[in-house]
Amino acid sequence: MNKKEKVWGLIILMIVLLGYLIPYTLLSDVVKWYGSFLLWTILAVLIILANYFLTKDWGDKK
Repeated sequence: MNKKEKVWGLIILMIVLLGYLIPYTLLSDVVKWYGSFLLWTILAVLIILANYFLTKDWGDKK
């Protein structure tokens, strides 16, 4: 595992942790379900983008 992969792995880990921390801390007083749903949708898109940037060079045989 090179440095780039470690950095992207840490970014993904931080996004996943935010998916647990934010709804149960900052959004704990929000009674509407769409508060957390919007957050989780945004975090899912960020995870997809991070995975794209992490894996886009895996097929290159330079």
